[in-house]
Amino acid sequence: MTDEDYKTVGFKSGLEIHQQLLTEKKLFCRCPAGKYNHKFDAEILRHMRPTLSELGVYDGTALMEFKTKKDIIYHINRETVCTYEMDDTPPFEINEQALDIALEIGMLYNCSLIDEIHIARKQYLDGSIPTGFQRTSITSVDGVVPYKDRKIDIIQLSIEEDSCREVSDIGHRRVYIADRLGMPLIETVTAPDMKTPVEVAEVGKILSNIVKSTGKVRTGAGAAREDVNVSVTGGTRIEIKGVPSLKRIPLLTYNEAMRQWNLLRLREELKKRNITTETFSTHTVEITRLLRKTKYQPICTALAEEKVICAVILRGFKGLLNWQTQTETYFSKEISDRVRVIACLSNLPNIIHSDSTSDTISIAEWQKVKKAIGAKENDTVLIVWGSESDVDTAAKEIVIRAREATIGVPSETRQAQKDGTTGFERILPGADRMYPDTDLPPKRITKERIERIKASLPDYYWEREKWYKDLKVPEDLIEPLAISKLAGLFKTAVTEWNIDPKLAAKVLIQFPKRLKKMKVEFVNIDEEVMSALLRAYKQCLISKEGILAALYDAVKYGVFDLDNLPPPIDEKDIPHVIQYSYAELNRSQLLHDDNVEKVLCGMVMNKVRGRVDGTFVSKAVSKFIKELR
Repeated sequence: MTDEDYKTVGFKSGLEIHQQLLTEKKLFCRCPAGKYNHKFDAEILRHMRPTLSELGVYDGTALMEFKTKKDIIYHINRETVCTYEMDDTPPFEINEQALDIALEIGMLYNCSLIDEIHIARKQYLDGSIPTGFQRTSITSVDGVVPYKDRKIDIIQLSIEEDSCREVSDIGHRRVYIADRLGMPLIETVTAPDMKTPVEVAEVGKILSNIVKSTGKVRTGAGAAREDVNVSVTGGTRIEIKGVPSLKRIPLLTYNEAMRQWNLLRLREELKKRNITTETFSTHTVEITRLLRKTKYQPICTALAEEKVICAVILRGFKGLLNWQTQTETYFSKEISDRVRVIACLSNLPNIIHSDSTSDTISIAEWQKVKKAIGAKENDTVLIVWGSESDVDTAAKEIVIRAREATIGVPSETRQAQKDGTTGFERILPGADRMYPDTDLPPKRITKERIERIKASLPDYYWEREKWYKDLKVPEDLIEPLAISKLAGLFKTAVTEWNIDPKLAAKVLIQFPKRLKKMKVEFVNIDEEVMSALLRAYKQCLISKEGILAALYDAVKYGVFDLDNLPPPIDEKDIPHVIQYSYAELNRSQLLHDDNVEKVLCGMVMNKVRGRVDGTFVSKAVSKFIKELR
């Protein structure tokens, strides 16, 4: 599709980016943040129940989650979880370090800061938070960031606690590990200002680079997650949850726009058939007895386990379950997803239907089922199997989703699938899930605090990139350096210590990558270590050639110690080293005119590596050989 095509369908999209903050402690307790462990000391079982909002209304998402009848299991480790996370202790006051970072990023977004922080509770009944709610607070609003020749509006920036990591979700049992629970994160919400899928990814990259440039956010797998809001003209806002990579956004948003457009076309087809919300007709019949002798394996297995089978008839829907919604995806999957998520019938296939051309039950069995439930030529029949209670829930969800087709696009939260399509996750939550938290007092943001944070704001990464280009920093190092937490050290090294910008950039960005290839075990190289290395180079305590080796030792042993560096060699002493090495070579009887210079250079470098520049040694050896001849 072209940009004009997206304009025709009315594509628009916004982002909600969740980014973990680099703090020592969690947000509302004093447990360590960023400490992951798959081992656990205990399990806790919980069942989630919805609560009324302040206005006496249940949130639709909470009611949907309640239908699933899930057993929620938490794996907890005593090193990372305390009684607060399990809702057995009131919260501590908000983490001041995390709040400072959130305010700083709000300033970088050109936002208006909230002068008094109020903590709210946001209901989550999927079990991802043991309390059933997430503590959250808006810290800034009404910002803008530049994008090409226009600006993207930032609606708000919030600070909130992270949820558990899901381990498994099978049937009525969902398992979480609670190590990241309660870690501070920010949520950046943009306006729906992006008009193509590519723009969504590009704006996401800008926002990501802005927060990374502070050096105060976590990086790596799981540290940032994008929720992408998508709609087309006539559709509604659909939220694609937990997109793990910006690279996946274009295909996901393309498929979601296609899905909405095709669901709108499906609604028009239903209207042509005189099927509306008012005329929609269906009924459900148990047909376990009719399929006792079927050879279709999924139903055979269900019958062997004494489960029940039901048929749901959709009047006038013939052929529509094969209606394409996304790439190689059809309306039948919309129904199957609802059955999988809400009725917990997670073994696929979980439904079959009479529109299908694949092998299911026999033609004779379909005829028998249709006759028994009174299906006519233009009707579609779906069959679902499972426990009696699950099948009852599934049949109701089939009817609900089919009726929603007469409306067009239902408001949903959807999952990002690996193939670039989206799948149903839950009903889109509304304002009814939010209510004030009475456990924590309001917190005023003082002018002194704002001025303190403002005084140390980093340069925008695009300003850094422009300067790096002027300094002739290698192209492949410019962006990584601009968003690196070591960008400040680079500035000091270049402007105060007069270190060559190209060398400083290589040391700060390339060398850590080289260590990874050398399989040196480390998480992050401390800025203090890098600073000490560059200062040692500036003071001629280490040569350019020796920086990587010194860094290797510093990472390997956990400390950079000047006493461990080999003693420096004055360049005036190099001729003596060359002569000594030449004598060694002569005595070894390996002296050959065709490779003497190369071999001699290698011998000298082995003696002075890390203490003298390699280029100087090469020139000195070359000069020595010429004088010999």
